[in-house]
Amino acid sequence: MPEQELKEFDVFIIGGGINGVGIARDAAGRGLKVCLVEQNDLASATSSASSKLIHGGLRYLENYEFHLVRESLQEREILMAMAPHLIHPMRFILPHHAGLRPAFILRIGLWLYDHIGGRKKLPATKTLNLQNPAEKSPLKPEFKKAFEYSDCWVDDSRLVVANAVDAAKRGAAILPRHRFVHAEKDGPLWNVEYITPSHTRERVRCKVVINAAGPWVDLVQEHLPVMSGTVNNMRLVKGSHIVVPKLYDGDRAFTFQGSDGRVVFAIPYRGAYTLIGTTDVPYEGDPARVKIDAKETSYLCALASEYFSTTISPEQVVWAYSGVRPLYDDGEKNASKTTRDYVLELEADHETPPLLSIYGGKVTTYRRLAEDALEKLAPYIPHAHKTWTSGTSLPGGDIPGGDFEAFYREMQENYAWLSPVVLRRMCLAYGTDVAQILHTSRAVGELGVHFGAGLYEREVAYLMAQEWAISADDVLWRRSKLGLELSAAEQKTLANWMAAHQP
Repeated sequence: MPEQELKEFDVFIIGGGINGVGIARDAAGRGLKVCLVEQNDLASATSSASSKLIHGGLRYLENYEFHLVRESLQEREILMAMAPHLIHPMRFILPHHAGLRPAFILRIGLWLYDHIGGRKKLPATKTLNLQNPAEKSPLKPEFKKAFEYSDCWVDDSRLVVANAVDAAKRGAAILPRHRFVHAEKDGPLWNVEYITPSHTRERVRCKVVINAAGPWVDLVQEHLPVMSGTVNNMRLVKGSHIVVPKLYDGDRAFTFQGSDGRVVFAIPYRGAYTLIGTTDVPYEGDPARVKIDAKETSYLCALASEYFSTTISPEQVVWAYSGVRPLYDDGEKNASKTTRDYVLELEADHETPPLLSIYGGKVTTYRRLAEDALEKLAPYIPHAHKTWTSGTSLPGGDIPGGDFEAFYREMQENYAWLSPVVLRRMCLAYGTDVAQILHTSRAVGELGVHFGAGLYEREVAYLMAQEWAISADDVLWRRSKLGLELSAAEQKTLANWMAAHQP
């Protein structure tokens, strides 16, 4: 193809995790021409392997990362308003462990946590007497005192997809399963090459390249002409979680302190389960092959068992997942104390196009990271419009007053023929966009093939047409977590149906 026929973009993004799609959405909304490539499915790595929290990071206060905590808590308020279907307030119980941090230290930290970020929407910390029968504490009787504070739960992979959907609606080219190969500078522009799902090579031109490849950032750098020659700035840390049958009733989560200084959460998960995590283990392998090991499973079971009256054993684990955190290497020897803040490394001069590489970050601060990234690149894309994302809902998030429960009650009236359990799951996943799936249906039979656990043909067809899903795993483990509920036979039926209905 002649050079003059190559498509030209303002911004080319490598990586379809939360940071990549967040930047794509922000940039597209500023009127920029955006192309994003992701070698696998959206949210297929770190961004679907988090603890599912939008939080300030209470333990980061001990590392004196006040800026990160403040920014995270401010973002928590913004994100709650942007996506009230995907992000929900949750109360956390932090038991006082007599052998670890003193109670007054915990109280001071929680006071800071309540005030440092300008909390407006969530209730403040309070002290609990766990000996009070009304608390129905599932903990061992030696835990008599605790503190209850606020943070938020998030469906992490759906948050990624929602940002990608909005970016595409605003004109961005979102290309999952397209693998970046190489980029070279050509005067004021980049020539970028990638491979499509059909194994053909495509080339485009762009003004700036953003390396948001997560754990693969340094690997991608090797295929770019980095001026300083600086690579290997990343420290890979594995975080693993386990899921066990529900350990206690109620909708509150627990924050447990370990004698090693780590903090582990126990979180209600999908009604029937408890999610426990995470670990912090230095990792040097292929990020695509990361998985939990027996030592991590035993560690999480043992720490949870130290607090809960019920003993948790590895045999109870029904599902486990691991992700690799792409942290910036700040020289800290302890993986748990390595900063979770992000670092934006800009390679640029006045004569050649810029490259921006992203290290670190967390789900909570992805929107702010996107703003900072585009601010850094502003001299090279001066026609970009001003910041806009802080007051704009994500797809499905335009729920009146942000009141999800009121919205759900209205949907129950509109779709009284659908099981409340199925309808609630769909409302949590799609928000107001649930109407695009159910629209004029008046009976369950109109939803098509039932694959199991309330997953119907109509929803799967929507995910394929609107959210880039092509495999059963895309549907069952990223756009939902129904993989926990469908049998092997049902999953195979779904896979066969999707294979037969590819566009």
